[in-house]
Amino acid sequence: MFQIRIHGRGGQGVVTAAEILSIAGFMEGQHAQAFPSFGSERMGAPVMAFCRLDEREIRLREPVMAPDALIIQDTTLLHQVDLFQGLDRRHGYLIINTTKRYDELGIGEYVNSFLPHHICTVAASEWARKFIGRPVPNIALLGAFCALTRRVKLESLQEAVLEKFPGRIGEMNQKAAAAAYDAIRLN
Repeated sequence: MFQIRIHGRGGQGVVTAAEILSIAGFMEGQHAQAFPSFGSERMGAPVMAFCRLDEREIRLREPVMAPDALIIQDTTLLHQVDLFQGLDRRHGYLIINTTKRYDELGIGEYVNSFLPHHICTVAASEWARKFIGRPVPNIALLGAFCALTRRVKLESLQEAVLEKFPGRIGEMNQKAAAAAYDAIRLN
């Protein structure tokens, strides 16, 4: 089983990201599960969402405590809560929405023990702003997830995005995902 935990703030599409990722996995014949965890349900409040992908039926229903991949949509959470709890730095994947270097984020020493091809920063908010007109980083980050982990194909993600958001919004999100995917794959 591959488990993903997504951290962000209300209004950034954290829950939608987990849902779309599970739909993409399902489209590829995987068993998939997605669900949120909120404190107070208000814009800007910290939010977590979880996604599980597996070849077999998923019977677990509890939050993801030991993620295989961690997606951080908002770096202001880095020093407010223990985002990295349970992430195995030897085998896990870390994707952060930022244009800053790890040292600038204050996590330079922490990330040194990751495998270089298991960690990335991606300017997801910039891609979203360019293609969607709003800095909602969720779908661009999923494009980076596809490139980094290869657990879900970009084409499946794009199909899931269009299923969730038919029309122009979906098409623009597909472009944001593809741009982030290319930025990671071509590096």
